[in-house]
Amino acid sequence: MLVAWRYRERRSLVQWFDPRAWFIFYACFLASTLLFWDMRFLAFFALIALIVLLTSGVTWREMRRPLLFIFAFITFFAFLTFLTGRGGIEVYRQEHLIRKLVFPLSIFGWQPTIQITWERTFFAISQLLRVFSLACMTIVIPYTINPAHYGITFRGLGLPDKIAYAIDLTMRFIPTFGRDFQLTLDAQRARGYELEKIRGGLIAQVRKMAPLIVPVTIHAIIASEDIIDAMDLRAFGVGPRVWLETLQYRLRDKILIAFSILLFLVCLALSFLSYGKFWVPPIF
Repeated sequence: MLVAWRYRERRSLVQWFDPRAWFIFYACFLASTLLFWDMRFLAFFALIALIVLLTSGVTWREMRRPLLFIFAFITFFAFLTFLTGRGGIEVYRQEHLIRKLVFPLSIFGWQPTIQITWERTFFAISQLLRVFSLACMTIVIPYTINPAHYGITFRGLGLPDKIAYAIDLTMRFIPTFGRDFQLTLDAQRARGYELEKIRGGLIAQVRKMAPLIVPVTIHAIIASEDIIDAMDLRAFGVGPRVWLETLQYRLRDKILIAFSILLFLVCLALSFLSYGKFWVPPIF
C-alpha cells in the first residue's frame, strides 16, 4: 500500500492558499532566486523563505532531521567553495587577498596553500543564502500539501493526466520505500541480523547488506507491477481522467498568482538590466 509524507491540517500560510497557486508561487520564486548572485537581493529571498518556513505550522520535531541534514550539507558545500574557490570562476575574475595560509608540510613536492579573498568570502555567503532560500521553500511542500491533491494540482496546472499521476506516484514512492526499508530492517533484526557489526571493504559491506537490499528492491518492483496492473484494469490513459476532488481558485489565490508573476517579471527585468550580479562591497 502506498503511503504519504506526514501531512496534517495546520493553520499555516501555505495551506491558506490553493495548492496550484502555491506551486506557481514556488516556481516563480525558484526562477527569480536563480537569476541573482548579489547577496542583497538573495537576502530578500532568504527572508521570504524564512517567513514561509516559520509560518508553515510544521514543528521542529517533525522536520528536525531533514533540516539538520540540509543545513549541514549547504554549510559544508559553501565552506568547501570558500576554501577552494571552485564555482566562482565564472562569477568573478579578480580576487583581493585577505590572507594566505601555507601549511608547513609537503606532499610529493606540493605544499598545500589556502588563499582567503574577499571575493571567495562573499561568494560563499551568496551561495549559502541562495541554497538556503530554495531549501526552505522546498522542505515545507511534503508537510503542507495534501497528498490527495498532488494529481489534481498538477492536472489543474495544465499537465496531462499521465504526467500528473506520475508525479503523484513519485511523491508517494519515497515515503513508501522508506517504510518498506524500515519494516525489512526490523524483520531481519528479529532474525539476528546486526547492521551495526558490518565490517570489511566497500564490496564486502555491500554484499553483507544483501538481506536488506534484495527484499526491499524486489518488493518495490512487485508493488510497481501491482500498480500498473490496477491502472490497466481501470483503462487508465484511454480517455480523459475524472478526478474525485476539484479545486477552485479564490480571490487570495489570484492575488498570490499575480504577485508571483509580477515578482518574476521584475526580477527578469532587473537581470536583463545587469542588476543582481555578484557584488562585493566597494570598501573591500
